[in-house]
Amino acid sequence: MWLATNGKSDMQMYSEADVDAAKLNGKRIAILGYGSQGKAHALNLKDSGHDVVVGLRPDGASWAKATADGLQVAAPRDAVKGSAIVMFLTPDTVQGQLYGTVESAVDDGAMLMFAHGFNIHFKQIQPRADLDVSLIAPKGPGDLVRRQYQEGHGVPCLVAVEQDATGNALPLALAYAHGIGGARAGVIETTFKEETETDLFGEQAVLCGGATELVVAGFETLVNAGYQPEVAYYECMHELKLIVDLLHEGGMKKMHEFISETAAYGDLTRGPRIVDDHVRAKMKEVLTEIQDGTFAKQWIAENDAGQPEYKRMMQNDLDHSIEVVGANLRSRMDWLEN
Repeated sequence: MWLATNGKSDMQMYSEADVDAAKLNGKRIAILGYGSQGKAHALNLKDSGHDVVVGLRPDGASWAKATADGLQVAAPRDAVKGSAIVMFLTPDTVQGQLYGTVESAVDDGAMLMFAHGFNIHFKQIQPRADLDVSLIAPKGPGDLVRRQYQEGHGVPCLVAVEQDATGNALPLALAYAHGIGGARAGVIETTFKEETETDLFGEQAVLCGGATELVVAGFETLVNAGYQPEVAYYECMHELKLIVDLLHEGGMKKMHEFISETAAYGDLTRGPRIVDDHVRAKMKEVLTEIQDGTFAKQWIAENDAGQPEYKRMMQNDLDHSIEVVGANLRSRMDWLEN
């Protein structure tokens, strides 16, 4: 299926040369949360010479970790007081409640920042009118954001501004991206709507939902046909990393260069029979449910109910025979990080 384009793009990408890093000078930055992204952002900003405080529950396990990493730590309300930037890096499901807890302590004219637009786009957080609201979303996990920074590189980021109360939101957001190393690799301008909807679609249709369902379906097809589960696991899950690495490094061109001609011919002739117009129609349904808010409403309701269906479906995944077989095989691969 070919997509018709005019060969042009309206993409706006910023590099280090486009950023005034001094915009962050003298400004305190509060990082709320110390998971994978929170740790990377806080340490990268600190190493870039900025004033960083991490907002955490005093009785939480992350308090000791952040302190041991040499960071200033405070309770969330104390962390946001006097901070020019408040970056929310807690899970989406708790951000609304957290904002309600700290809102009255956020300084007038400060900037709220997010790494994913879900709560702003779907109005689970409705910021005060005096606040800037922006997004810096690294296109990689936190450990990669940290590692690339330490090696003198960076992970590409998206930047968006939802509310520009001060007239300075975009330059300040770009300075933040510079502080975590993102401007080294390029920062693409987007919107909260585009980032949220494309991120959710990628997760659901391709990266997580699509990929895992394809792997499991392939495994089940082979096992049901009488092949050994262990061999099916190797063919349908284990070797996926080889292909993903090739695609990540050089797109389909590099993948085709490094796989056999037999594999390439099978790809070109059988792949479109697996991912056919029926699959594309289902993808469009998934995208529509994201765009019209159906998915967000379901996920919010599921959380409000205590996640019963989420937990049930998760357990079903973990109990699948591919996980039992895989765990046994992976235990013999001492080079893997289990």
